[in-house]
Order: sequence, then C-alpha cells, then structure tokens
Amino acid sequence: MQKWTKPGAPPTRIAFLLFDRFSNLCLANCLEPLRAANAVSRASVFDWQILTMTGDAADSSSGMQVLPHGPAAAMERCDYLFVLASYGHVAHDTSRTRQTLRSAAKKARVLVGMDTGPWLLASAGLLGGRRATLHWDLQDAFAERFLDVDVERSRVTRDGPVITCAGAMSAIDLMMDLIAQHAGMAARLDVEDQFMHGSDTPATAPQSDLLVRRALEQMRAHVERPLPLGAIARRLGCQPRTLDRHFRRDLGAPPGTVYRHLRLSEARKLLDSTSLGIAEIAVRCGYESPAALARAMRLRYGAAPTRLRSEGAVASRVGANGTGAPPAR
Repeated sequence: MQKWTKPGAPPTRIAFLLFDRFSNLCLANCLEPLRAANAVSRASVFDWQILTMTGDAADSSSGMQVLPHGPAAAMERCDYLFVLASYGHVAHDTSRTRQTLRSAAKKARVLVGMDTGPWLLASAGLLGGRRATLHWDLQDAFAERFLDVDVERSRVTRDGPVITCAGAMSAIDLMMDLIAQHAGMAARLDVEDQFMHGSDTPATAPQSDLLVRRALEQMRAHVERPLPLGAIARRLGCQPRTLDRHFRRDLGAPPGTVYRHLRLSEARKLLDSTSLGIAEIAVRCGYESPAALARAMRLRYGAAPTRLRSEGAVASRVGANGTGAPPAR
C-alpha cells in the first residue's frame, strides 16, 4: 500500500553522471520533477549534483553545455547514481569509464542507467545476472553483446539495487515513482498535476489504478463546485466503499482526503501565481467563505493565506529550491 505522506527526513541525495551527447530531454525529465517535488513539499526532499568524467562542461546532443558541480572522482556517497548517456555510447565505453563506474557504484545505494547508460553499466560488469532495459534502438545489440544480462522491452526495469530506464519519456515514470517513494503520494499527485494534467497520454497512466484515475479526473474537473463522493462513485458505476478501498490501496488515503488536497493545492497555486483576492480563490476552490479556506489552509500549511502568499513572493524572488542543477551555459 502506498503512503499518502512521508515524515520529515534528510534529503534523498542523487548524483547525475553525464556523458557528452546526452539527451537534454532525458535530463530535464529527471530534474524538473525533482525541483517540483521540492517546491510542492516546501522542503528539500531531493538534493542533487551533476558530475562529468573530468569535471568539464558536458555537451548535450543538441549542443547545449551543462556546467557540472565536479568530476566523478569527487562524488560523495549518495542514495542514487544516475548514469546518463545517449549518443556515442561506444566511444564512451573505455577502460577509464568502466573503472570510474565501478568506483562510483560503491558509493551509491542504487544505480540508475538512463537511455544508453545501461550499456556502460553492463560493460563495467555492474549488470551481470540482472534484468535491464535501455533505449529501444539498442536492445537487440545489447542482448547480443551482454549475454549475462536479461534484456526486457519495458520502460523501466527494477532489479534489486539497479534501475534501468529506456529513455526520456520513461524518465518521467521513474521520477514519479521516486517522488511517491520519498515524498509520498500527495507530492506525486501535485507534481503530476503540474506536468501531465490535461494530457491525453499521461506518462504514468500504466502504473495507476483505472478507477482512481477516473475519480481523480472527476475531482480535478469539479474543484470549484465539489461533487459529493457518492456522486463520483455513481458516475464511475461503483459503490462508495469500493472507491474508498481503491484510493486507500493506490494512494494511501481515502478519497475525501485526496479531494481536499487537490482543492487546497489549487488554492496554493492561485495564491502563488495570481493576484486574485482570497475571497475569489475560496470560490474557485469550492469553499463557502474566505474563513473556511483560511481554516483549511492553516490545517494543511500551518499559516493563513495572506502569510502564505507573502512567503511565496519572497521565495520566487530569491529563487531558492534546494541545491538544484547548475546553470547551463
């Protein structure tokens, strides 16, 4: 069963090791969900650094350079080591790379190979006897080259302390799962709402309970005028207790808690991103009065809407969101 929220804990530490000609999209689909998770959690749930083999800037496949925090040799112990390579993986597969990866792997609890990164991990002897996936174009060649690895045609494959990911769009699946694991399903829902709300093909759809997904669609479509839970159940052709059971199993919370969370998250976004008055925000989020919204926000956020708005304005000016990625140049 999923956990709706997670208690406060030290940040989950992630190292990204980039190889030249890496995919911008793959990196962004990893970093942006982490940034958003920190933002919606109002805490540094994730802390990350970017590394390259030498500490010099990495050139992406589109020519953009990313300045790392340092070289791979300076990597500290972390929870996850992401190895991100895309084009030119054969040129990167050198004895130096293999030795670096073996040394770095000893400092990480979990290894993550992205795109063609699994090829480099396998060449370093770090995938032997395990199941793995990688970019679709290379799966046949990979299976012929690494006979001791069981290749799967999947978006994300987990085998013990090793995760492999097929590419940029699959990266969102993986990051959403990590957010749920380390920040809770409430944070995951908020991040999904930022990245995939309204999408016809949400990246995480295959992993979610169909009844829960359809109920969430109803809830998101009726924020201003909330539907009774019984009405949502009738629209979905099920009993309220069935809906409750699915929500508790899939999200770790009853549907009423989730619905209230979605409405308050929308109120918080309106506070941070618009100049609407508190009374208007209350109406838009289904509260009968500004006082009712203020009570609900104090319970969730520990402060009144006016204070939350001023705190949001200060945070946006400062631009702080944890360690974050270094600037591109």
